Amino acid sequence: MNKKISIGDSVPSFNLKNQFGESVDMHQYIGKTKMVIYFYPKDDTPGCTKEACSFRDHFEAFREKGIEVFGISADSVSSHLNFAKKHRLSFTLLSDENNEVRKMFGVPSDLLGLLPGRVTFIVDGSGKVIHIFNSQFKVDKHITEALQKLS
Repeated sequence: MNKKISIGDSVPSFNLKNQFGESVDMHQYIGKTKMVIYFYPKDDTPGCTKEACSFRDHFEAFREKGIEVFGISADSVSSHLNFAKKHRLSFTLLSDENNEVRKMFGVPSDLLGLLPGRVTFIVDGSGKVIHIFNSQFKVDKHITEALQKLS
């Protein structure tokens, strides 16, 4: 399925392993809580580290608003665990090693298809996408956009 998720669409249900190797079923969250689902290219690269650390630094603001944050990349569970430990990340990283969920959301590649895209989906409490922010290089704006849209 290669559908592109748009504003107003319901978030599809999916199941991926988190940084601890535990299965996370998004069905438990969809329609029950506000969410930020952000796709990023690769653990421990400069832009991705800056983005993840910014989500970490604003984590309490998200938590106070009842917002769950999920970072998704094709990196392995062990890579996610090392990345999370190294940068003290307090939110869930999900391993999409086959890029199935990335394709499900229709996240494009950047730089002539060489780099997986960086796209953030903002989801309201009913499970509908209310905002999408796509920028490979404005990593801090992913966090500010999410906080503004879910206030």
